[in-house]
Amino acid sequence: MGQKVNPIGLRLGINKTWASIWYVDPKEYADTLHEDLRLRKFIMDLPETKGADIAELEIIRHPQRIIITIHTARPGVIIGVKGANIEKIGADLQKHVSKKVQIKIKEVRNADANSQIIAQNVARQLLARSSFRRTMKQAIQNAIKKGNAQGVKIRLSGRLGGAEMSRTEEAKEGRIPLHTLRADIDYGFAEAHTTFGAIGVKVWVYNGMKYGKEQKEDAGALVRKRRDRFPGRSN
Repeated sequence: MGQKVNPIGLRLGINKTWASIWYVDPKEYADTLHEDLRLRKFIMDLPETKGADIAELEIIRHPQRIIITIHTARPGVIIGVKGANIEKIGADLQKHVSKKVQIKIKEVRNADANSQIIAQNVARQLLARSSFRRTMKQAIQNAIKKGNAQGVKIRLSGRLGGAEMSRTEEAKEGRIPLHTLRADIDYGFAEAHTTFGAIGVKVWVYNGMKYGKEQKEDAGALVRKRRDRFPGRSN
């Protein structure tokens, strides 16, 4: 399973959470989902967000308003001079939705180990006709040395180096335990639209094990929980 499905989708509810958080009537579900997709595409295509290294867009819907949290490695680019850019983004988004839109900016601390940012950087270098093998190797070394990642895998697919036939190339370092559900695996995807076709970039980053709530609870709490489950037992 770990090799065949999206690593984030596989871990939802275990150590990953949803990028869109809302609940609507089943009749409105499709329209709301497509509105989310339009908002995401609109934000990513804006000239104000170009080069801002957006890692994630989080959408939370309330009855009267929509909160969009932009996770970025370069918050200054999105905010702009005296907040001019963020105001323009908010005004443009407001035209596409009926509810009030509120935008929040969250800085990505460890950008070197963020899979989506790595994928975008690799795609950007491929557009600049950089050597794909050197680009992959460099991105992996940065993630492990600067980002303290425990394992990184990058896969490129398409007409690599302008070759006539498309193929897939992969580079990997460290551990990537895709089948282990408690493993914190970050997954990112980007596309480089070159003059000779689109090249897909997939990135997996392993940041160590992430345990659930049971690891954080103290021994006393666990004993109390056990007594509640088995009231007749003294030990």
